[in-house]
Amino acid sequence: MSFLRPYTKRNHKILTLSGLIFLICVFAVNPPASATAQSFSQCVAELQLQARQQGISDRTVNQVLGKVKYLARVIELDRRQPEFTQTFAGYFNTRVTDERIRKGRSLIAEHSGLLNRIQRESGIPAKYLVSFWGLETNYGGYFGDWSVPDSLATLACDPRRSTFFTQELLNALRIIDAGDITPDRMVGSWAGAMGHMQFMPSTFLNYAKDADGDGRRDLWGSLEDAMASAAHFLKRLGWNPDLEWGQEVRLPAGFDYSLAGLHHQLTLGEWAARGVTPVSGPALLPTHQKASLLVPSGHQGPAFLVTHNFHVIMRWNRSEFYALSVGHLADRINGSPALSQPPLENGIKISREQVRQLQVNLNALGIDAGGVDGVMGPQTRKAISIFQQRTQRIADGHLDSELLEAVRAAVQ
Repeated sequence: MSFLRPYTKRNHKILTLSGLIFLICVFAVNPPASATAQSFSQCVAELQLQARQQGISDRTVNQVLGKVKYLARVIELDRRQPEFTQTFAGYFNTRVTDERIRKGRSLIAEHSGLLNRIQRESGIPAKYLVSFWGLETNYGGYFGDWSVPDSLATLACDPRRSTFFTQELLNALRIIDAGDITPDRMVGSWAGAMGHMQFMPSTFLNYAKDADGDGRRDLWGSLEDAMASAAHFLKRLGWNPDLEWGQEVRLPAGFDYSLAGLHHQLTLGEWAARGVTPVSGPALLPTHQKASLLVPSGHQGPAFLVTHNFHVIMRWNRSEFYALSVGHLADRINGSPALSQPPLENGIKISREQVRQLQVNLNALGIDAGGVDGVMGPQTRKAISIFQQRTQRIADGHLDSELLEAVRAAVQ
């Protein structure tokens, strides 16, 4: 719709002063779309030049960058953060579900030939590949329906993370240039993750494999390519085929929770000497292997010893909650029982702003909580544990409203 029509002899209107004021107000509140379109067009022209300079064919540049669209919704999603931090129970219980376990068991049986062959070649057990598959796309049920070129071009032309997404866009063009996928089939998440295992374009270029021998690395249409690529990725990240990810453990009365956290490692023999025992099944082997203790819901929730392979999972996704979910889902698919101590369901909601203020306060107390980002990462949990030790609390690194108030009071 246009508010102003071109002035012609056949069609002219006299704009009153009030009409002009109305138009100025409208344009001030809602700037014309052409302003965004113009800046996006200029950015895309620069991206086209950069792509050609990096050896991407004119055909791909014209076919893809010549047709990309600006997606305002992608910018909205990139800016959006949940108001509250998620509890372990909230995260874990929505991902490790009875239905996902049942379907994972069915699929591991259905594709046993393929998965067993990949395990022999890579050392990655089938249960882990299927677990990643379940968490990433619900076993291929949803890849995302965003045009990856459109999403990445939109993010590349946004200043917040332009450098990162420009490289991912160029990598996506290289994938198309190689003939692995056509632009119209390159769909994924709003941030550009693609296929059964949700690889970013850079991960695709570095680790994707043509396992079915058809001359293309097709992570959308070929389950063989997708599974082999995921196994190759994990192997290159350093997966140890002689280790599990970890296991649920039982802690003795009076346990020193200051030992918890990824930053603290002891050998499995040393953990056993401190009274840490497996809830079910044999203890993790070998005893000289180092492991860390995690208590994601605090001392009242489940406890886990996690090995080197847990850190490998976290190189796929930097979330402890994600890695715990992958590991436990893999075990459940493989027939292991549910957790002996389920995650606490009654955890309070704590906002990201509260976590930011907590980080500021802990840093002010001389306890390094890392960057002030509102994210409850390992460094912030370690800082909470140190504060708990200083104030004669159970040093489990778990945050609740009482602790928030105690830290706030300590800086006053």
